[in-house]
Amino acid sequence: MKPFRFTVIAALLGATVLIPALGEAQQLSPAVRAHREMIVTANPQATEAGAFILRIGGTATDAMIATQAVLGLVEPQASGLGGGAFALYYEARSRTVTSFDGREKAPAAATENRFLTGDGNPLDFVAAWQSGLAVGVPGVPRLLEVMHRRYGRLPWWSLFGPAIFMAQGGFQLTENTSDQVGGLLALNPSCADGERLFFRDRTAFEYFANAADCTAKPAGTWMRNPDYANTLRLIAFWGAAGFYGGPVAADLVAAVRGDPAIPGDMALGDLSAYQVIERKPVCIDYRGHKVCGMGPPSSGGLGVGQMLGILEHFDLGSDPLESGAVHLFTQAGRLAFADRNQYVADPGFVPVPAQGMLDKTYLAGRAALIGDRDLGTVGPGAPPGAVGLAAPDRTANASGTSHISIVDRYGNALAMTTTVESSFGNGVMVPGRGFLLNNQLTDFSFAPRGDGGRPVANRVEANKRPRSSMAPTLVFDARGRLEWLTGSPGGSRIIGYVAQSLVNVIDFGLDPQEAIDVPHYMNRNGRTELERPVPGVTVDYDAEALARALAARGHGVDFVEQVSGLGVIQAIGGGFLGGADRRRDGAVGGQ
Repeated sequence: MKPFRFTVIAALLGATVLIPALGEAQQLSPAVRAHREMIVTANPQATEAGAFILRIGGTATDAMIATQAVLGLVEPQASGLGGGAFALYYEARSRTVTSFDGREKAPAAATENRFLTGDGNPLDFVAAWQSGLAVGVPGVPRLLEVMHRRYGRLPWWSLFGPAIFMAQGGFQLTENTSDQVGGLLALNPSCADGERLFFRDRTAFEYFANAADCTAKPAGTWMRNPDYANTLRLIAFWGAAGFYGGPVAADLVAAVRGDPAIPGDMALGDLSAYQVIERKPVCIDYRGHKVCGMGPPSSGGLGVGQMLGILEHFDLGSDPLESGAVHLFTQAGRLAFADRNQYVADPGFVPVPAQGMLDKTYLAGRAALIGDRDLGTVGPGAPPGAVGLAAPDRTANASGTSHISIVDRYGNALAMTTTVESSFGNGVMVPGRGFLLNNQLTDFSFAPRGDGGRPVANRVEANKRPRSSMAPTLVFDARGRLEWLTGSPGGSRIIGYVAQSLVNVIDFGLDPQEAIDVPHYMNRNGRTELERPVPGVTVDYDAEALARALAARGHGVDFVEQVSGLGVIQAIGGGFLGGADRRRDGAVGGQ
């Protein structure tokens, strides 16, 4: 097993990056220990960039900015300048936690019928995804600037250096990216221009694919993206204004409105008007720990909080893969998703009963519904503060997402989940700018109204932010001291991934890497999903026996490949333990 790997730059600068290695079957890497600072991301090169910034005295926010800039280059299928993010930040000096909403929003021209066909039926998801209609006003560049002004220590311009260097000089294409390109290209019935839907945009096609035979460029291909380097230089010099105004904004709007599939309606005014919203995090006490997450328009903090609040009424035993524990966890997921689908949307447009959804008495009543048998599909409850009854939205969003967890030498901590929505966003790369557009508006309900004409809370409206499942999470002990950071990509499965990571460390006493290595299971108020053991990646177990035991309790069970990318950090003994998800290219850095 090879526990360490360095690039030349990281080795010279003393930024240690530790990548959980794949050894012999079932030989799993241990958690990584650091004494001063730590970062976990889904890509080794992004981790290296952030670790370097921490090494030279940067804050968690400084490191996040450098990391995000690199992720947009080396993991473009997951996040980038054209996407959005939610960040939770703990400032050690004031001992306060706040959250920042950098979610994309609908253009001012959007209406609730955005994803309906002429006959009033919902548009096919793929057609909506691969179109200009799907693109929300990006939030990432403004989020980076807002957080740097509040919490940054190093000069703004210096934080883009690692990404500019890599974009200009080159980097190797990862197997993860290459495989996802190949998978999408294979869905095209024809590779000809005008007939190709996935990577229909010529700029993106030529960047990611071999045009001669319509195959993905293989892993290890040396890639350069000077257009991205130039865009970063503009942002480094002008700040977020270099993105939301001027030539970058003009090119972005032109790409949306000129989409070769279905044109969008974004305008320059949508970009110039975009604002990040600072929000109060949602928190719940769980077995003596204070768990804080992202509130609406994300359902992540509420979904995770509800699951924990329900599970607190049960003894989960000592084995995270025992059928009784799995049964209880999946039933908590059913109940949380029923409420999520009913109530959560942009709080600027609909009243979300966030406090009531985490009310202890209410959750005790929900927990009382759980017995020895699978509940089957459940309806939403009536939490305190719920106003009216809208129609449910059962949209299960896909995943083009990444997560960053950071603690710095000053005691600050940051958990940020960042996304372009589905893999490679809407598939269009802004010509001459080197970044992809998101398809975040497909997180809205396509049908604006449900049974009886009742409006769906998460329907499309002008300037509204779509519901998310992203769940960056910070955990504190009873004295207010930081204990854990966690978060994950994974679409609506994020809620289950994050809740499971917390149950694994709090209930089962696992360290960060052990918590990540437990095979996933969840229920999103449908069929129960299990992850088969992955040699060298997860703990081994008898998956078929667990499936039979759950079926005996009435569960419908599916084995589903999981796409988590958990990054977990534990504050322990004056230092930190970190774990990275080997289902992706996760890496831990620090010193």
